Amino acid sequence: MSRYRPPRRRGSKYITPEGEQALREELHQLWKVERPVVTNAVHEAAKNGDRSENGDYIYGKRRLREIDSRVRFLNKRLDELEVVQRTPDDPGKIFFGARVTLEDENGEEHRWRIVGPDEFDLAAGKLSMDSPMARSLLGKTLDDEVVVQSPSGDKTYFVVEVSY
Repeated sequence: MSRYRPPRRRGSKYITPEGEQALREELHQLWKVERPVVTNAVHEAAKNGDRSENGDYIYGKRRLREIDSRVRFLNKRLDELEVVQRTPDDPGKIFFGARVTLEDENGEEHRWRIVGPDEFDLAAGKLSMDSPMARSLLGKTLDDEVVVQSPSGDKTYFVVEVSY
């Protein structure tokens, strides 16, 4: 079995100002706070002698690799992201950054905000613009019917509210 993984499709390069700030805070936390602590712990563990059986050293080095990998990713990603700060010319249409309230066939309301792939969080109501649901919403207006294809079958929603 090889370690080869086919390249993943890159997510959209758009992000909200809040999302960019969260990524910058994560980068700062990893690079300025967490990495120096782990580096010091690895240094202290290395002084204890035999590194092959030293758990603190082994796990510290592993954590350093994880931190460095994430820091590299965040630096590259932040360089290529485009922060969307302005509202669209037609605020009645659903575009990136919109807060959308939908009503399903059962009368239940669902509230989503369309954000970039780096900041989506379904539990917080943030929907990635690359998701099938968001792609079907983009360009729709108030009172439009939206059909979303899902593994369990097509679901129909009605746009009740759009705001930015």
